[in-house]
Amino acid sequence: MFDGRFRTQAEARLRPVGANLRKTGITADHLTGLGILMAAGAAVAIGEGALRAGLLLLVLTAVPDVLDGAVAKASGTASARGAFFDSVADRLTDALLFGGIAWYLATTQPGRVAVLPLAVLGASLLISYERAKAESLGFDARGGLMERAERLIALGFALLFNGLMVPILWIMLALTLFTAGQRFVKVWRQASVVQPLPPRPARASARRARRVARAQQVAARRAAWRDRVRERSNRTN
Repeated sequence: MFDGRFRTQAEARLRPVGANLRKTGITADHLTGLGILMAAGAAVAIGEGALRAGLLLLVLTAVPDVLDGAVAKASGTASARGAFFDSVADRLTDALLFGGIAWYLATTQPGRVAVLPLAVLGASLLISYERAKAESLGFDARGGLMERAERLIALGFALLFNGLMVPILWIMLALTLFTAGQRFVKVWRQASVVQPLPPRPARASARRARRVARAQQVAARRAAWRDRVRERSNRTN
């Protein structure tokens, strides 16, 4: 929800900041890598029970995640490679953060509560996969109640009010699964109305090119044979 409504506006407002950062030699890839390091630090801090430090590092993790796009656009270096790196980094960051929560709960809570953040992580990966697969098929799966921005905000509240961490995680799990359902229904409806043409496989194109090349070779041989026949006939005449 926040990703779709506010991310574009935030990146537009941060573009001057991105331009200034670009002048210092910092690239979007540097910021993405910094976000991964911050997330790893947050995971360790949370796992060790330093929840306030983990919250601070969580906030610092979100800053590069917003600025990397601004830097890429301000410098004119936005590319498919950068988008791929940023998407993979987001999934890795989520795994680190929820892994830190699971580590913390495993040492402080009885029973199997530590599995709860891993369930939230699994549901979040599901909605990310739904969007990626839908876009590869030509559909739109963006939106929902619990996108990545909402998950990070809820995780921040769980760290700030650690006594409510388990209830917040249950709410996150329910809303994330609901979001997965929202995206599934959205793409299902689009796919039921419009059937986009699938991209032509590279193998088919290669086979077609080989057939054309063979046909050209045959035509060239026939033309050469006809030329030889004409030469022989001219000599005999």
